[in-house]
Amino acid sequence: MRDGYGPGTLARVLINHWPIRGLSVRTDRLELRLPTEEELAEIADVAARGVHGPGERPFLSSWTDRPPAERARHVVQAHWRSLGRWTPQEWTLDLVAFHEGRPVGMQDLRAVDFGVRREIVSGSWLGLEHHGRGLGTEMRLAVLHLAFAELGAVSATSDSFADNHAALTVSRKLGYRPDGITRDVLHGEVVESQRFRLSREDWYGRERPPVGVSGFAGCEALFGIG
Repeated sequence: MRDGYGPGTLARVLINHWPIRGLSVRTDRLELRLPTEEELAEIADVAARGVHGPGERPFLSSWTDRPPAERARHVVQAHWRSLGRWTPQEWTLDLVAFHEGRPVGMQDLRAVDFGVRREIVSGSWLGLEHHGRGLGTEMRLAVLHLAFAELGAVSATSDSFADNHAALTVSRKLGYRPDGITRDVLHGEVVESQRFRLSREDWYGRERPPVGVSGFAGCEALFGIG
């Protein structure tokens, strides 16, 4: 390795410049964090195997309609794009969810002018083979804890199609309240999404499973709250 840096040393040096690389959120069964390049390839393979059943359209973006190799490439490029475009004024945190040490899905946290608005938006996908085990709820629980407990968010929002029952169930289970609808175009047709909002008061108004966060110190300025 050039200049005598091994992989472990390079990772530690990178954290000095990009501290979010060391951020980790843990629930009972999951760890959410940025992936290594090898792990990014592995989660891309998960996407290639499918993230929803045939005929379903759970996302406004049509990336899941693409062939397996293109789905995998989309995951890799979207992750790099989020990191490359990151500013304290507009950021997207794409975390990979690991279950028993293996990637199972991705959970994002997004914000514009978070330092002023203190509001986040979340989105996620889970490999089809991992559906039906409550992991999607646990993934969102993890990032909501990060948003409210560490970032100091005052609200969190989420949009779901009316027939995306899994996402709607997660929102309701975690205490979100209906917040109107949005109308968009997908495959040349108008589609409506149910908006949900979770306030800080509602988040702390009920008991939650424990969530642990490590590596947050030093990340504040990147999130616009330094």
